[in-house]
Amino acid sequence: MINLLSNLRIAVPETIYIKDPESSDLGKRIVENSILLIDEIGFDAFTFKKLGAKIGSNESSVYRYFESKHKILLYLTSWYWAWIEYQLVFATHSISDVELKLDKAIEIVTRTIKEDSNFSHINEIILNRIIINEYSKSYLTKEVDMENKEGYFVIYKRLITRLRDMIMDINPEYEFSASLASTLVEGALHQHFLKDHFKSITDCNRSVTPTLFFKDLVIKAIK
Repeated sequence: MINLLSNLRIAVPETIYIKDPESSDLGKRIVENSILLIDEIGFDAFTFKKLGAKIGSNESSVYRYFESKHKILLYLTSWYWAWIEYQLVFATHSISDVELKLDKAIEIVTRTIKEDSNFSHINEIILNRIIINEYSKSYLTKEVDMENKEGYFVIYKRLITRLRDMIMDINPEYEFSASLASTLVEGALHQHFLKDHFKSITDCNRSVTPTLFFKDLVIKAIK
């Protein structure tokens, strides 16, 4: 199993990139340092010129992999949701009890992130901060409908569908399973943001985690 995980490759929709960054050392450095730079200066201030300077290369080399910084953000967010999905599937595949399975899935989606040694060029803790702070910028655009048709958000939607199905396994009569599943995923990001920045408007803190809140919310909603 350890060998299986060490060979695991997170698949991102090919339409997002020009050249697969996983195919070369330069591509991996672009991804690695994009994460570090966006975390350092924010996505709005992030440019290919700054990224090129950080990796010691011309910005033209970045354009060989991605046509815009928006596509880099789409790549990073897709990679993140695929990584969350693989953890969810791996952690729940052997659980037959439907309530325990959903409980574990909620934990995976809402917990505080730890670094995964299987992907040495990606710091998942820093990437998680980017998802919390910047994810909405990947889809709050004029092009969102076109990009949705192109499959840019297929992994994110697939993760929510998995959660929806787990909710329906417990209560197939519950009318709002997709809305609850998407609220779970988006709400977890929001509660992590609030507990770090707007502490007065959330009950989540060091002892009350977003996981506790969402386990309580989801189970009470569907029972």
